Amino acid sequence: MSCFPTPTVIVAVFPERRCACDHRYFGWHCEGSATRERRAFDNVRMTVRRLKTYTGAQGYVYQYYFVGRREALAGDPEAPATEFVFDVTSDRKVTYAVSVFLSEVARGEWGRAHGRPLNDAEQYAAVKLRLFRAFDELDDVKEHGRRLTIDTPLLEEALANLGLE
Repeated sequence: MSCFPTPTVIVAVFPERRCACDHRYFGWHCEGSATRERRAFDNVRMTVRRLKTYTGAQGYVYQYYFVGRREALAGDPEAPATEFVFDVTSDRKVTYAVSVFLSEVARGEWGRAHGRPLNDAEQYAAVKLRLFRAFDELDDVKEHGRRLTIDTPLLEEALANLGLE
């Protein structure tokens, strides 16, 4: 026996919905039905990505969002490093991944020079500034800027521009 909702009844401020067999239901199933089916998408949280815009010095307008971070794969030439991945588009048609690698050597040297390790926000700030630098300097980020690196001098420069010591 399948249950179909009747029109919503407002009780106080919370809507209460009931199926044809007078059970409350949530989403797409009746809580009292013996043949209750849970669909795979009932409890999935969707990640909302903040699409951001940056106008590069070359005149291109880039849209990008942060996908995530992970340790660089063992076989990667940039390892050991942390890889920050962004999805980027300059034409709103083709989206491509850009990886920015922050090396452990650079992080360690910065930490020794400044007497403390970089926190996550400072690492992200340095990576984002490296991405912006690629947007400013490269004619075609899709062809030449898919793998960006941050070495010790670049890290020092980026964080000094932010006033971090």
